[in-house]
Amino acid sequence: MKKLASERSGAPAWADWSGRRVAFLGDSITDAAHIGCSENYWGFLERDTGLVPIVLGRNGAQWRDLPEQVRRLSEEHGCAVDAIFVFAGTNDFNSSVPLGEWFEMDDATVDRGHGMVSVRRRRFSRDEATFRGRVNVVMSAVKDGWPKADVFLLTPIHRGYATFGPENVQPDETHSNEAGLFIDDYVQAVKEAGNLWAAGVIDLHAESGLFPLLASHSEFFHDARSDMLHPGNRGHERIARAIERHLGMAAPPRVGE
Repeated sequence: MKKLASERSGAPAWADWSGRRVAFLGDSITDAAHIGCSENYWGFLERDTGLVPIVLGRNGAQWRDLPEQVRRLSEEHGCAVDAIFVFAGTNDFNSSVPLGEWFEMDDATVDRGHGMVSVRRRRFSRDEATFRGRVNVVMSAVKDGWPKADVFLLTPIHRGYATFGPENVQPDETHSNEAGLFIDDYVQAVKEAGNLWAAGVIDLHAESGLFPLLASHSEFFHDARSDMLHPGNRGHERIARAIERHLGMAAPPRVGE
């Protein structure tokens, strides 16, 4: 098996990401406005690996908002993208978006070589009123627009208590949303999407180590009293480390290779 240049030199494998143009889609945790921090996880990745971040995340974004980020990526950068990271879902949970179904089913007839037979056929749901339908819409656009790019889905991290004013109080994840669903349900759906859409999954819910339900983890979040939802600098650094463990497995080919 051919070794990466980093393996031959003894450097970390993710050193091969140097110069790779990487798009980051998502919500406030990705937003370049630095919500609750002064350096986001992609900033640590840029410093550690040398990748070139293309940041499109926006505060408050749900999966239904990501097609606009995809459109901007296409208009502003075209095909010159080596990898795409999608980090969203926590706002869909907070907004009680129903999970829905991955597929719509109907009947079809196909030629099996011995005559026409009746079978069931499934098509990806594009119901943007549901979480799974929204994911399908985004993944279809990403996989179709950048067939050579490596695509990674990042699961939502654990959710602590946060209050952003009298009309925006968000209980911690021990409480369900108004649809009776827990954050774990959305995390599981993102994992399922990786299999359905042939994308890598980095389970930050498990692997980031961030657990805002415990006061001892407040040092990793923006504010111990009012915002245990947004990671602070140290939290973002831990997210970056979790991602780097996956980047070490391989580097994507550069555009055109």
